[in-house]
Amino acid sequence: MKRYWKLMLLLIAAFAVSCTNKRTYKEGIVRDEFVFVFQGAPFRSPHAATLAEATNGTLLASWFGGTYEREPDCCIYVARYEDGHWTAPENVANGILDDSTRVATWNPVLFQVPNGELQLYYKVGPNPREWWGMKITSTDGGKTWSEPEHLPEGIIGPIKNKPEFVDGKIISPTSTENDGWRVYFEISDDLGKTWHKTGPVNDGYNMAAIQPSILKYADGRLQALCRSKNRAILQTWSTDGGESWSEMTKTSLPQNNSGTDAVTLTDGRQLLVYNHLLPPGDKYKGGRTPLNVAVSEDGENWSAALVLEDTPDSKFSYPAVIQTSDGLVHIAYTWNRVKIKHVVVDPKKLKLTPIIDGKWPGAKMK
Repeated sequence: MKRYWKLMLLLIAAFAVSCTNKRTYKEGIVRDEFVFVFQGAPFRSPHAATLAEATNGTLLASWFGGTYEREPDCCIYVARYEDGHWTAPENVANGILDDSTRVATWNPVLFQVPNGELQLYYKVGPNPREWWGMKITSTDGGKTWSEPEHLPEGIIGPIKNKPEFVDGKIISPTSTENDGWRVYFEISDDLGKTWHKTGPVNDGYNMAAIQPSILKYADGRLQALCRSKNRAILQTWSTDGGESWSEMTKTSLPQNNSGTDAVTLTDGRQLLVYNHLLPPGDKYKGGRTPLNVAVSEDGENWSAALVLEDTPDSKFSYPAVIQTSDGLVHIAYTWNRVKIKHVVVDPKKLKLTPIIDGKWPGAKMK
């Protein structure tokens, strides 16, 4: 009898492998394009895209672009998706401080206040340890923008990924890098006029994390997933609307010290975009290919959905993801540091294969 059950398990495993091998990991993708034509673009290297759907239904993308990251000519650019195509990139903010001083801008984050203004947060400074938070706003779907304003002292805004609106509060996921890698959250009860912040969730060293993204659950819990130096995506949970957070722990998913983003779908599932890559040996930093999409119902057990990119010796990084009012999922990411890629996904058409022991189905972990 034992031999019979052992044989049955082997047959089931073989069947599962054969089914996995038939996967393209492209099921559900309905559009795949670049946001701008590189020839003639007013920058050499774009990075750190963000997405939002304005109240009027316009889809917007933003990123910073210049000679390269950290260079003083890095400015914030915005493009709008109108009449079936992206508008030309528009420079909406820079790091000019005075007639003789200019520093880089970094990591724009778009956020549409429900029934309110469209906000664009960004950072200005020579590096992530010394930067400060800025904001511009729009009331016409991103066609025109306000003059830049400094965020309040001690507030730097969402560091890479979008805020979430929970029980009338904007919860902004942020982090610092000047004393280890520490995650915390900035909260506004008045749509961004004033802010307070939580204490750090992690110690910055044993658990070294930045750039959290926030997921929401029907029972009111919040989960934040974070980039880390711990060879795994890290997580923390809140049961009081983001005012306090649990001790940070590892998820079952690998991390290569690169940005991730996630979104809670209207059907309650969680969708994560990340590089499913474990660095070699005990290193915490690895390459930035492939770029993957995984889906979960509970934030703990994940299934493989998409491989957006997998070209060897390439860099696909810093994804942003939202779900628009028509139910489609939009993903933007840096494509080899020369373009911004935009992928549209129908979540109803996704095929899912469980991720077991942190290994992408059908792939060998390096």
